[in-house]
Amino acid sequence: MFSSVQPEKLDVQQFSVAETTIRSPKTVEDPVETAEKKKKAVSSVEDVYTPNEEYVKKRVKIVEDIFTSAEDVVAAGLKNEEAGDGEEAEVLNDPKKHLENLRSRLSSTINKDISDETLLYLLGSSKADLALAKDITKTSVNDMMKAGIRANEVENAKKKVEEQIKYNSLSTANLRSAAIDIGRYAIIQNIFFDSSATETAREKAEEDVEPVRILQGQIIVEEGYLIDAEVYRQLKLVGLLESEESFLPYLGLGSILILTFGGIYLLFRKVETPDHVRDNIFIFAFVYVIGITLMKIIHITAKLSDETLAYLFPSAMAVMLITILMRERYAAGIGILLSVIGSIMFKDGLSGSIQGSFALYLLISGLVGILLLRQHHERSSILRAGLLNAFINLVLITGLYWINGTDIPYVWMAIVAISSGIISAISTIGLLPFFESSFGIFSSMKMIELSNPNHPLLRKILMEAPGTYHHSVMVANLAEGACEAVGANGLLARVGCYYHDIGKTKRPAYFIENQTNIENPHDRLSPEKSAKIILAHATDGAQMARKHKMPKEIIDIIEQHHGTTLLKYFYHKAKEEGLAPEEKDYRYKGPKPKTKEAAIISIADSVEAAVRSLKKPTQSSIEKLVKSIIVDKLNDGQFNECDITLKELEKVNVSLCETLAGIFHNRIEYPTLDDKE
Repeated sequence: MFSSVQPEKLDVQQFSVAETTIRSPKTVEDPVETAEKKKKAVSSVEDVYTPNEEYVKKRVKIVEDIFTSAEDVVAAGLKNEEAGDGEEAEVLNDPKKHLENLRSRLSSTINKDISDETLLYLLGSSKADLALAKDITKTSVNDMMKAGIRANEVENAKKKVEEQIKYNSLSTANLRSAAIDIGRYAIIQNIFFDSSATETAREKAEEDVEPVRILQGQIIVEEGYLIDAEVYRQLKLVGLLESEESFLPYLGLGSILILTFGGIYLLFRKVETPDHVRDNIFIFAFVYVIGITLMKIIHITAKLSDETLAYLFPSAMAVMLITILMRERYAAGIGILLSVIGSIMFKDGLSGSIQGSFALYLLISGLVGILLLRQHHERSSILRAGLLNAFINLVLITGLYWINGTDIPYVWMAIVAISSGIISAISTIGLLPFFESSFGIFSSMKMIELSNPNHPLLRKILMEAPGTYHHSVMVANLAEGACEAVGANGLLARVGCYYHDIGKTKRPAYFIENQTNIENPHDRLSPEKSAKIILAHATDGAQMARKHKMPKEIIDIIEQHHGTTLLKYFYHKAKEEGLAPEEKDYRYKGPKPKTKEAAIISIADSVEAAVRSLKKPTQSSIEKLVKSIIVDKLNDGQFNECDITLKELEKVNVSLCETLAGIFHNRIEYPTLDDKE
């Protein structure tokens, strides 16, 4: 996986021609482009001007003061006329005499800026004309100032006021000229540059600029194009021209792998017993190596030809193999592991350093394989699961195609996805016999084969010891349900029960279930000889199983299903006959059950035989009998070498009672032919 995380380095020269299309291996910010974009954003912000509303009121007030003062001087002349002194005529005819009176009413600033001629024009007008001129001038100045006037707009505003006053109906040209002068004088700048607001606007514009980024997978330069200064700068920015190699990608890869493999190992340590950890880790690792090797081959092929070939990886193969060879939880573990590794390995074959789409494809496609194989143990179910997996892959690839919007032809992607499911099934079927034969793995498929009644040993039991065969089938029904109740392997228990009494075929007549219409041969034997014959069926059965190369799990069940139990019947019979029997001579050689399956089979074997001996079995009598058998074996230490708990023994008790209740339920007693007569 180093090649997938190794930073890519290019040997290119500035102003040379690109020999291949170069993409960015990561997402980075381009500080030069970002700064240029910010500069343009700041320069595009116009200066902010703030209006001064007080200036409008003040300038209109100046206009009003000038005209009002003139009106007051003229009004004074009217009062003099009413007094008969002829003052008004003097004001209107000779306004120069009253100019000083008017100026005394005005501020020094106005007196400085308003000419004598303008004031004389006012004094030479009637009161009514002055009032009209005042209103016109005030209105023009107010409207213009409210519209806002910048420094460069003052002269233009004065001309507009002049135009407005010029075309109004004033009585004389002199008064019109005076109103124009006063209006122009009143117009000043009332919108001013706001440096603080302008700076704030520029800062906001700069902050709003999104950083310019070179995106991961983005084409920096296409094949055949010139590598100019800007392209060369971008290549350096994304690290494609760095001479020093960074170790961070390798540290990142190492941390991810340590975390992932550490989780898998802890799963083994928590679930498996120490005796099975090494074997199961070896099987898991072997399947993983096959999967990762195939993934690397496809990875290399995809880089050289077509990136879409990455989806050809049979993601369900490893998952289905582990499901069959081990357990579903380990299958989920290898599915997660391969999806993590695939997302990193195919990062340069697809766009993205961590290829999320491909990881999702591997994860879902792989985990679906567990569901498709669950409770299906025939080899034909593998092919069926592969075809269903192909359909799931098609749905997945369709969803990813719509989400990513790739330009790769959909038909080609669909063919690749469907092929992945079919290849998964074919690979699983092809590799399964190799694992079973090379590593002695007792898989579910192998168990199904051994449960076939046409198997030589099962046919031997059926033909030579039919009672034992029926007994084995009954025990199998009991043991399978009890094993499933405590999470043990029910299929293994069933198959083990079929063969657990294979040793009885050596001397079938000496076992009561096969003594149909014949004399019991034990009646002619001593208790010691009878015990030896009965005890030998476990060791005889193990020898026969080894001769037929049966799996170790089945041989263990044959040897352990009686443990070191005491053969009570003949032991007590020897005592009754006055002999001094040693208990060890009447006990099975063992070993004691070492697995839950063997322990449950030992209970089911004893329970089936004991219940069959009851004359009229009832629910209460069955429950009492089952409980006593479990307690007796527990007290005898038969479960000391296996990991079954008291809680699990209680579940076994309940399961056995429920199954037996279904077998020995009350039946309707039909009338016989004699009763009808």
